Amino acid sequence: MLLVDKPAGWTSFDVVNYVRRMVATAEGKRPKSVKVGHTGTLDPFATGLLILLIGKDYTKRAGEFSKLDKTYEVTMRLGAISTTGDPEGKITPVSDRKPSLQDIQTALEQFKGEIEQIPPAFSAIKVNGQRAYKLARAGKEVIIEPRKVTINSLELTDYSYPEVKLTANVTSGTYIRTLVEDLGEDLGTGAYTSHLERVTVGDFALKDAAQTKELTAELLKSLLT
Repeated sequence: MLLVDKPAGWTSFDVVNYVRRMVATAEGKRPKSVKVGHTGTLDPFATGLLILLIGKDYTKRAGEFSKLDKTYEVTMRLGAISTTGDPEGKITPVSDRKPSLQDIQTALEQFKGEIEQIPPAFSAIKVNGQRAYKLARAGKEVIIEPRKVTINSLELTDYSYPEVKLTANVTSGTYIRTLVEDLGEDLGTGAYTSHLERVTVGDFALKDAAQTKELTAELLKSLLT
């Protein structure tokens, strides 16, 4: 098992491929013959903890890790919405209303505990056998059923309009982009996620992760647990 800090701009699969090639080189194998997988994807714009499993005995245990609760550091930008819920989509201004600190606190309380969420169209969820994001990019209508998730905690760490900074601990399957959009709608301002970093997965922490771009074969060998 390897803990890595995914950089912005990389997909989770980019990190898997990067490590797979490194392991293959170290073991004198072809990359296709090396088993490497991740246990919970991060959006390309997001950073933070990615748990990689290396080797057949570990990759088949992915389900043990993917269902763990996760903690995120989130920056919510008020006043506009994005087609993808993040900085990579088309940004449309909605309102110049500046909610008070109390408004923000009140809104956060509405989303703690078990809630219903409709995952974003730009997600890896399968709809009729196809990834939702592929359908969305093709301009096709994407209908995704609501699902229940639990927001274990949702704490305000800083507010300087238009940015709201939050720490959220959530169950597996929760979409932070959707949570932020729903908060923006509740506040009447619109909102999208401008920054997202995953800092824990269960008891595993980002502080113990290796920087992806600094990995070497020797470092990789010493870090595997």
